[in-house]
Amino acid sequence: MAKSKAKKDENQTAAVNDFMEKLQHPLKAEIEAVREIIKSNTKINERVKWNAPSFFYIDDIVTFNPRAQKHVHLVFHHPEIVNIKSDLLEGNYKDRRMAYFQNMDDVNDKKNELQNIMNELVDYLHIRYN
Repeated sequence: MAKSKAKKDENQTAAVNDFMEKLQHPLKAEIEAVREIIKSNTKINERVKWNAPSFFYIDDIVTFNPRAQKHVHLVFHHPEIVNIKSDLLEGNYKDRRMAYFQNMDDVNDKKNELQNIMNELVDYLHIRYN
């Protein structure tokens, strides 16, 4: 996939829609559902980065790992994520956390917590950069 020449802060939903249309994944419906949960915070934009749907607000914050086939895998890669405490976030990395969804029931069960994480992360970034 060719690199995008769009500005870093430009929403690229059309490119993500195109990526998702072509994506062959056993949990594609779950990926779409998680995508919609993330985008429920209207401050968050999306684009294709690292050959995957990626989300940003001021800075890159979370990206899908579509290579994982047995679950939906989100990589929270903004260093502020370590300040957010949630049972949904896994790993004890210095600057990132992971989240996993096994099926649609799991997505639905974790929806509110994912929304809370995204909102809290946006709040952290807003304070940090403004």
